[in-house]
Amino acid sequence: MVKKLQKLSNDKKKGGSELPRTVKDSAQQIWLAGLGAFSKAQEEGGKVFEALVKEGLTIQRKTQAVAEEKITEATTRVTSMANDIGSRAAGRWDKLETIFEDRVAKALAKLGVPSARDLEALAARVDALTKGAKAVPAAKPKAAAPKAAAKPAAKKAAAKAPARKAAAKAAPKKAAAKTPARAKAAAPAGTADATGAN
Repeated sequence: MVKKLQKLSNDKKKGGSELPRTVKDSAQQIWLAGLGAFSKAQEEGGKVFEALVKEGLTIQRKTQAVAEEKITEATTRVTSMANDIGSRAAGRWDKLETIFEDRVAKALAKLGVPSARDLEALAARVDALTKGAKAVPAAKPKAAAPKAAAKPAAKKAAAKAPARKAAAKAAPKKAAAKTPARAKAAAPAGTADATGAN
């Protein structure tokens, strides 16, 4: 277009009547080009719009796929970090629990409270003694019967001995009662000794 106008200006120098006609023709051509572009844009505008929508969908799908990939990668990282922290925390809790148990066991031992092991050992000893005791009485019931009969006879003899001693003590008291002055003097002293007062 510019070349055409330059050519026209050169021609103007040659002849003056052609310039207005050339400008008019150029303006007409510009107008027609604008109308052609507008009609072409109307015809192909729908096609271009649909092409842009399709291109936008493909780009959206690609970005969603990349975003999902990054999200899953971040999720796996966070999950592994959480598991690592959880295992460390569990290890620390285990250590804390063992320290606590040890300190409680020491305190109970200082107080004289038996531990679970002590109770298990004691239960095992009691079971062993119970088994031994069940075995022993089954073998000795015959020997125990003569001893039982001998014990009441010994008790009767032992009961008779204090009765003899009491009778021996009573005889001197009867002789002392015959002398009244001695009895009066002995009675208050004997009573004081019996009550424990001096």
